[in-house]
Amino acid sequence: MTRSRQIDIKVPLIAVVIPCYKVTKHIAGVIDAIGPEVSRVYVVDDKCPDESGAFVEANIKDKRVHVLYHDVNKGVGGATLTGMQQAVADGCDILVKIDGDGQMDPALIPSFVGPIIEGQADCTKGNRFFEIDGVKAMPTVRLIGNAGLSFMAKLSTGYWHIFDPNNGFLAVHAKVLEMLPCDKIAQRYFFETDFLFRLNTVQAVVVEVPMQAVYGDEESNLHAGREITKFAYGHLRNFLKRIFYSYYLRNFSVASIEIIIALVGLFFGVTYGVMAWCKSAETGIPATAGTIMLAALPVIIGMQSLFAFFNHDLNNVPKEPLHKRMRDWASYISGISNRE
Repeated sequence: MTRSRQIDIKVPLIAVVIPCYKVTKHIAGVIDAIGPEVSRVYVVDDKCPDESGAFVEANIKDKRVHVLYHDVNKGVGGATLTGMQQAVADGCDILVKIDGDGQMDPALIPSFVGPIIEGQADCTKGNRFFEIDGVKAMPTVRLIGNAGLSFMAKLSTGYWHIFDPNNGFLAVHAKVLEMLPCDKIAQRYFFETDFLFRLNTVQAVVVEVPMQAVYGDEESNLHAGREITKFAYGHLRNFLKRIFYSYYLRNFSVASIEIIIALVGLFFGVTYGVMAWCKSAETGIPATAGTIMLAALPVIIGMQSLFAFFNHDLNNVPKEPLHKRMRDWASYISGISNRE
């Protein structure tokens, strides 16, 4: 006689985090548009001068809404992390971050959490460039800025397939968030890119979700001129740290050697070539063929090694979701315990 066994399938608890700063005109509409698939909504008042938190508490009667307050302004990243960490503490499984200015459609939340629930991704991010209509709707300044920042982010995060890294619409599994050093993640406008960098250090899988942003009368608090140097520094720092973590500290492969060959070859070839050119210009004696080759050959080898490394890096994007491996391992251990 066979014995039937009931399998309990846990329905994941989904939490939405909304960092708030000068969004009182839009926040009510954003919350109203959040569907029933969401169990909790965390509104984080980031020392908002418009008192967004008090506005929500006075006007929103949705029982899912919980308002958190910052005593000092920490920026969009700081507010997001506050909400996400509270959601994890409350037992939520998937954390979704959307802005409170109405640019992100809450109806897309199922599309963001779907790949995580199905075990296809650890984190999902919106891509505003997927549809041509979305590109046309984007202001020209933002379009140019995002295109440039996109390439820089690919270098610094290692996620070469992500085309809209600065998109703030994202979802992440709680188990993966717990693996990240949240106290070290950038808390202001560099948050989205730095978050990706931290995900890469634990080899989390990130998938993009097509979306279309809505641009209305909202005002951006980002001052491009003031932030551009911070972004450049942040990208350079994260790129160097990623190379060290991925190719020397946690692994050593052919790509690790290719980086060394590229740096030595390019440095020697360029330095020797410049010195030879300066000497030739000073004496008026043309450089010999041997001198030219001695400068050119290391540069050629260095460039080939550099291209070979980037080819390896392009194919080194994480492919197996972390939370799925942890879940499968937990099921395996549980099965052993039950048999005992």
